[in-house]
Amino acid sequence: MPIGSAVHRRTLPLCKSLNYRDWSGFFAVSAYESHHEHEYAAIRTSTALIDVSPLYKYLITGKQATALVDRLITRDATKLAVGQVAYTTWCDEHGKVIDDGTVSRLGEERYRWTAVDPNLRWFQENARGLDVTIRDVSEQVGALALQGPTSADVLRQVADIDVDALNYFRVTSGAIRGVQVDVSRTGFTGDLGYEIWMRWRDAVKVWDALVDGGQDYGLRPAGMLALDVVRIEAGLLLADVDFFGSRKALIPSQSYSPFEMGLDRLVTVDKAPFVGQAALRSERRSGPARRVVGLEVDWPAVETLFDAAGLPAEPPVTASREAVPVYRGGHQVGKATSTTWSPTLKKLIALATVDRAVSGVGSRVRVEFTIDAVRHGVEAAVVRTPFFNPPRKIATPP
Repeated sequence: MPIGSAVHRRTLPLCKSLNYRDWSGFFAVSAYESHHEHEYAAIRTSTALIDVSPLYKYLITGKQATALVDRLITRDATKLAVGQVAYTTWCDEHGKVIDDGTVSRLGEERYRWTAVDPNLRWFQENARGLDVTIRDVSEQVGALALQGPTSADVLRQVADIDVDALNYFRVTSGAIRGVQVDVSRTGFTGDLGYEIWMRWRDAVKVWDALVDGGQDYGLRPAGMLALDVVRIEAGLLLADVDFFGSRKALIPSQSYSPFEMGLDRLVTVDKAPFVGQAALRSERRSGPARRVVGLEVDWPAVETLFDAAGLPAEPPVTASREAVPVYRGGHQVGKATSTTWSPTLKKLIALATVDRAVSGVGSRVRVEFTIDAVRHGVEAAVVRTPFFNPPRKIATPP
């Protein structure tokens, strides 16, 4: 049975819907109200506060901490400056992704590593012979995501840091109401936003400070249903939905390489040796057989199908994590793994894995769409991701 996270005693009274889910053994709010529309609106128009404490978190320290990080991740860790955060993947010897997450360089010999799944044993196995210490601090470090257009304004009210000087994917240290925190300009929403890291026992104090400081900026707590919509708009892949880590894959097709995930920019094949390097070098030369792409579904065609069935055309209420087939010329060429109606873009969008031959921008495919238990094929176009990419996300000052 799940247990409460670092701020559960604050989220529980606020969760009027009692709509929870299990996130790594912790209660995570799906939606605070009966519908997540207000929470979504907060992320895109004001500020949302999201409990992300259930993330797995590791602290890597020691004289050869950089060597260990560089041995494992697909990016060049030697180029990470102190105060920089890198989104990255790490692979097995076959070049298939084990997991993805962020690596923050907090000091010359100090890194904080976040992950979706437990990775301690993998890190330890690959640290043999290195002067390095690895600690699982998942339940010692709390984490809150402050996301949305007014999130910087809220942070200015409560945080003893230079908010205006904090660049995208950078991290700094300071205090909020006397609590020592790290603040990184990161998030899973594709919008302006920050993630705040503090001792687990201090998380409630930080939550309260942010809520107080956000009263004039429309701050609202948000749950996983709203987060699912915005991360699809941002083109961000979700483990166990859009791809499977190689240790969880039951069959080869469930394993993905970074190239198949469209994360070519995260792979430096010519750096010092790292796990999966040879396989990734080979794949870079030949090209991946498939790609994760963005799809924009023809909504007028969907409306026509609803009309033919004698039903009102209704966009999906929540983001779908159910994979559905993608076709081209009567043959299946892939699957759409995450689909949502974007309230901001007024479009039906999806993340999909498709064969390389149809992965180019502008390619036309058909996506399965079910109405009243009847399956239909609807036209869709391959488009660039992110679907939504506001300039405020990376602008400095925010």
